Amino acid sequence: MNDPEHWLSANDQYLATMLDWMRERLEHLAAPDTSAAMMAKDVSQSGQQPAKAAKSRLRDRLFRSSEISATAPPALTTMRNDVQPAASAASKALLVPAPQIDEEAAEHPPALMVLAERLGLGEFERHTLLLCAAMELDTRMGALCAKAQQDPARNYPTFALALTLFDQPAWDALSPERPLRFWRLIEINQPGAQPLITSALKADERIVNYIKGLNYLDDRLAPLVMPVARNDAPLPPSQADVADVIVRQLQRLQGSGRLPVFQLLGSDSQSKLQIVQHALAQIDLTLYRVNADALPTQTADHETFMRLWQRESALLPIALYVDAAQVERSGNPHATAIHRLFSRHPGVVFLDTRDAWPELGRDSISLDIAKPTPAEQHAVWAAALGATGGDHPARLSGQFNLNAAEIRNLAADALAVSDGEPDALGAVVWDACVSQARPALDQLAHALQPKATWEDLELAAPEKTLLRQIAAQVKARKAVYDDWGFRERMNRGLGICVLFAGESGTGKTMAAEVIANDLGLALYRIDLSAVVSKFIGETEKNLRRVFDAAEDSGAILLFDEADALFGKRSAVKDSHDRYANIEINYLLQRMEAYRGLAILATNMRSSLDDAFQRRLRFIVNFAFPGLAERKAIWEKAFPSKTPLAGIDYQRLAKLNVTGGSVTNIAINAAFLAAHAGSPVTMPIILDAARAEFRKLEKPFSEADFRWLEPVGAKA
Repeated sequence: MNDPEHWLSANDQYLATMLDWMRERLEHLAAPDTSAAMMAKDVSQSGQQPAKAAKSRLRDRLFRSSEISATAPPALTTMRNDVQPAASAASKALLVPAPQIDEEAAEHPPALMVLAERLGLGEFERHTLLLCAAMELDTRMGALCAKAQQDPARNYPTFALALTLFDQPAWDALSPERPLRFWRLIEINQPGAQPLITSALKADERIVNYIKGLNYLDDRLAPLVMPVARNDAPLPPSQADVADVIVRQLQRLQGSGRLPVFQLLGSDSQSKLQIVQHALAQIDLTLYRVNADALPTQTADHETFMRLWQRESALLPIALYVDAAQVERSGNPHATAIHRLFSRHPGVVFLDTRDAWPELGRDSISLDIAKPTPAEQHAVWAAALGATGGDHPARLSGQFNLNAAEIRNLAADALAVSDGEPDALGAVVWDACVSQARPALDQLAHALQPKATWEDLELAAPEKTLLRQIAAQVKARKAVYDDWGFRERMNRGLGICVLFAGESGTGKTMAAEVIANDLGLALYRIDLSAVVSKFIGETEKNLRRVFDAAEDSGAILLFDEADALFGKRSAVKDSHDRYANIEINYLLQRMEAYRGLAILATNMRSSLDDAFQRRLRFIVNFAFPGLAERKAIWEKAFPSKTPLAGIDYQRLAKLNVTGGSVTNIAINAAFLAAHAGSPVTMPIILDAARAEFRKLEKPFSEADFRWLEPVGAKA
């Protein structure tokens, strides 16, 4: 019976039959002559007085034990009672026997039978649940319940009614550890000191709908968990292999009753989701995602969430994906909630985390998940861009580190914006990739807008040659690492880490801008005040976020005043020294693993840790500019639109300052001239230079800033 409509029709027919049976039993129980006949027969058989016989009959029913289903959850405990007196013959004769399920229904059972099997309900518990659900399915049940209990106010089911109404009654069905209450299939309204067995029972709305044939995720869970949309796009081979491992493990352990937690290690949550979704699609499981911060931390709320999710896992083919990539395990209530969930929930669960969690309370399988390899990224780019891609896939995969979904989305947007024009396409998709990680980097770094070009940079020829080699290596990484096989032989040092050493103002930042401008990449200056933290472990966490985001977008990282962050490790005298050294050790490892371009700028090269200098690909020394370099810097200091009058660049070159100071003097001179309403002249520039020398506390003579008009100059 694969036709859903056929099954729903059969399920409705089953419910109609069971409700008819329920009404007949209630009518028999409510009939006055039936009650009198039952009591008379009990008296004649036992020789007891009517009142005593009635009490004996109720006692017999209260102390029966239901048959415990073999499929009951192992966590549940049973409260069996060895005393099982037989029901009176008169009671059995007067009550209608339950309908028998035919062969077709046995092969494709109705929802109530499926629920009973999966949640471990015995026959009495199943009938009690049906009695509560009948209140929602048949409007006549309330009046019949009131008549059967001989109390007009009790127009609702109670345990007392169920114990009297059904065969094989059992008091242990009332236990919180038995399925009716453990799985929260029924709700008990017990005000004040009212006895439990006379309190009103109500079937859970979700369960009533399930019995009726409507199966959906409990709406109390909907605000906390989100369904993961199915994505039929093929996985890259390296990620498809991980998906196959998940499928094989689930198939191997199916039916064992205790599945492991799959710990998904790494930083790319999007790839993890795609892999898990692809794996579960093969075995028809629906994936739901919950953010670890959304898990309830209060004991009662967490217990409700966990119980409802366990119940849903029994009723629906679902799995849970817990996103804990940003959760700190130490002293975090959400981490405690995750441990409690995994230790008690036996279903299919996945944990998204950067590093493996120990002692989860059950077995776990750790899987390292990375973004597609550069070759796989090239293939995804080529497929996404199609015939108009040209050589763009090679350039993009060599520079950026993106997952398959990001590549497809960026390619689709670029094709739409560029209308498929090959020339426009390259620029659009490149800019989109550069901007991909900006939101993450902007929190911990300052974006610089690179405007300087090679023509703006005044350096000695050897240093300028080194800078061009750095840019050339960034461009040729794919050819060397992938096409020529170096990546297969190396697992570290695939990035390019360089040191710019020299006095402040000698052009280190400008050189970084020139390289970024030439490569068309974003340039970020790391804000040490935002990265370095006094709290243990926070500095490493912040640096990890910076490196991950920069690596994905191909951004260039500029660590200005790097000696403050990459200084020499000290002797361990206290815990502060130990943790400071841990930070430096982490930086050593992360810099070596970084696949992008990182530039360390320092005024004090001697302060850097020797281990850093051994890992540097290039060291560029920015010497104090000589007379010729200073003259060239002064000639480029003023934009072409600036009004100038009688500037003696040879005289200005004699001022012993760096390029950074020249820029400051030029800007200050421009403001002085604008205020005076005149063009920029030598006296104005020299006045600004005098102020710069005083700011820098450099010794000077007033004669250095005295300007005499050349002979023949106009007044």
